[in-house]
Parts: sequence; structure tokens; C-alpha cells
Amino acid sequence: MKLKTAYFQMHIAIFLWGFTGILGKLITLNEGLLVWYRLLISGIMMWAVAGNRNEMFKLPLKETLKICGVGFIVMVHWVTFYGAIKVSSVSVTLICLSSIALFTSFFEPLITKTKFDFTEIFFAALCMAGIYTIYHADNSAATGILIALFSSMMSALFSVLNKQLTATYNAYTISSIELLGAFVTLSVLLPFYLGFFKYEFLLPGTSDTLYLLGLSFFCTVIPWILSLNALNHVTAFTMNLALNLEPVYGILLAIFVVKEYNLLTSGFYIGAFIILVTVMLHTFYRYRKSAAAA
Repeated sequence: MKLKTAYFQMHIAIFLWGFTGILGKLITLNEGLLVWYRLLISGIMMWAVAGNRNEMFKLPLKETLKICGVGFIVMVHWVTFYGAIKVSSVSVTLICLSSIALFTSFFEPLITKTKFDFTEIFFAALCMAGIYTIYHADNSAATGILIALFSSMMSALFSVLNKQLTATYNAYTISSIELLGAFVTLSVLLPFYLGFFKYEFLLPGTSDTLYLLGLSFFCTVIPWILSLNALNHVTAFTMNLALNLEPVYGILLAIFVVKEYNLLTSGFYIGAFIILVTVMLHTFYRYRKSAAAA
């Protein structure tokens, strides 16, 4: 029964994450301000529900700063993620973010000092071929694709570093410090960021406030809690396997909610097909590799 509940929680969390792109498109604030408000609201909400709050203040300063550094990477991932959505579309951004697992295949051996797997490099090349197909078919999406790829790299780097941290520290503690680190660094950088990138409003209007509350509660805090609860009963590999559904949910929502099918070219569908097939083959390969090592 617990395992069934864990699977249910896991898929609800992933489905809720699928709404992040849609809300990012609907919110009129620029990406820097959007992420700043998301971090502020999510941080307050998570602090209210997080366990072991006192552990945050018991960690050595060096370790706290290290975790804050990972939070900075999360912040860069979020800002570039929403930046890509603002200049292109939810669908293009999400399909590019499907390459996270493949970027992880590069970062993991570099950080953990293990051998590169050339089969995974081959999968990465196939994924890049799919992204190039989209890039070549729609020049208007070129900037968004490049920003989304950088966002994907940041997410992959975060996942590898976070995996090492969770082996040592409490997940709630890590997440709270990471959010704090992300918020503080963005707060310092935001005045410079706004000096370079245009914005219309500093304060969110009524609709933006409602969207930000939904983004923070339903797309950050709730799925965060559900995913942590699910990981008590399912493996990290199972979670990563299921996360491949997030871009699918997000693209379907974008097509039906904000009518993005009017913006998508045949090249997008061909490239998306190549990427999704590559991701499925890569997942199957990792499963076989994991089973053989067990």
C-alpha cells in the first residue's frame, strides 16, 4: 500500500511541475523578478513546513556556503528557464530541457571522477541532432533554444551536486539552505540584472500575484514534499525515469492552455520526436546498466 501511495505522490508531483512553464508564460514580470518572487514566497512556505530547522544553524560555515553555492546554480537554472520561455515558447523550452539526463551523463563522470560512457555520449549526440532540427526549422526560436540548453546544463549540474549533498545531509535542510542561497544571490544580482534586461513592472499585479502563489505553492512546495515522501519508498532511478514525463505534460498543457500549436512548426515535431525517442532509449540503457551492476 505504501509503495502504491509513493507512486501516486511521485506522479502528482511531476504533473504539478508540468505547470511551471505555463505559469511562467502567463506571468508578465520579467524572468529575474519572477524567480525572485518565487524564491521569496516558496522560501517562506517551505520554512513553515520544513522539519529539522535547527540543523541549518548547526552546519559548519564552509558546508553552508557550499550548499548555498548549489542554490546559486538552481537560481541560474530557473532564471534561464523562464528567460527561454519569454523569448520563445513553453514547448521549445521544455523539449530542450529533456536533454538534462544526457548532460548529467557528462557532468557525473567529471565530478565523481569516473570513466565516460561513450554510449551515453552517442545518445547525447542524437539529442543534439533533434535540437538542431528544431533550431534549423524555426530561426525565431534560436535564442530560446540556446538559453534553454544552458538552463538544462545548469539543472544537470545541480542534480549531480545535490546527489552528493543528500548522501550527507537531511534533504529538508539542504533544500532550505539552497533556497536561501538562491534568494540572497539573486537579491544581490537583481539590480544589475534589471539594468541590462527590460522590465515593465517591479511589483506583481493581481493576476501575477495569484499565478506566483500558485507557482510557489502548487508547483514548488507541494511537489517538493510529495517527491521527498515518494523517495522514501521508490528509488532515485525510478524518480528520474518518471521525470521524463514532465516535458510531455508541460507541452500538452502549453498546446491546450495557451494554444501553442499555432506557433509550432513541422520541424519542431520531428525534432521533438527524435529527442523523446532518444530519452526513452537512454533511460532503457541506464536501466539495463543499473540492473547489470546490481
